[in-house]
Amino acid sequence: MNTFINFWQHIPEHIKPYIIQIGQFQVRYYGLMYIIAFSVVYFLSFHRMKTEDYDYQKTEVENYFVWAILGLMLGARIGYVLFYNLNYYISYPLEIFLPFSFSGGFHFTGLAGMSYHGGLIGVITSTVLFCKKYKIEFWRFADFLVPSIPLGYTFGRIGNFINGELYGRATDAPLGMYFPLDTSGQLRHPSQLYEAFLEGILLFIILWSIRRKKVFDGFFFSLYIIGYGTVRFFIEMLREPDPQIGYLFGVITLGQILCLCMIFTGIGLYYFRKNK
Repeated sequence: MNTFINFWQHIPEHIKPYIIQIGQFQVRYYGLMYIIAFSVVYFLSFHRMKTEDYDYQKTEVENYFVWAILGLMLGARIGYVLFYNLNYYISYPLEIFLPFSFSGGFHFTGLAGMSYHGGLIGVITSTVLFCKKYKIEFWRFADFLVPSIPLGYTFGRIGNFINGELYGRATDAPLGMYFPLDTSGQLRHPSQLYEAFLEGILLFIILWSIRRKKVFDGFFFSLYIIGYGTVRFFIEMLREPDPQIGYLFGVITLGQILCLCMIFTGIGLYYFRKNK
């Protein structure tokens, strides 16, 4: 047992975060995880079109994913800049969309820093615009997409784990791991894996298993917002806060505040759509 625990705790130290490296340029697994994530949602969505009562055109859905990818990437990046590191990017604005760092010497960073909550806002915005352009009812289309999304999101968190980033708080639990990017060398919660399982796999199982339930349009969308916000709020208790922000009011992280906004927004949407 001790041998297994020791092996488990040192797994991140044996993982290279890149597939290939040429000089300072790296092709990272994190980018590959994004491709897999969108592919999973893409194929599950087309499976629903074939097996359930949806009359969307194949070309419409294919076009939508181009909009969604653009919305996600822009929203996630802008969200990180605004929510997590605004002062830094005011000083170095070129780094917002260029994959290089100009502070402490010019070097390649690969657009380090993405925000889930910003990405969510970006995807919702692009979806609203897409539905308006193609005259598609937004709430029904959102419910069509939502049950597939958590499984795709799982791969994003696996990408975080491979990168050795967004690790959890220090712990003495056997589940803890040593992450090379942690200069303190402490045993830490693998919070990326907790999120991959709870925000991804568990939420996917729940939403996918009830996807055929006949309810009002917007039900699954609001349920996803509430469910993700709730799970992420509690996982944040084990996740290391961003060093440039730390704890707000000494007790809560910015991520938890954003999750509370999600929960209350989801509850509001649920009752608004139900009464509608």
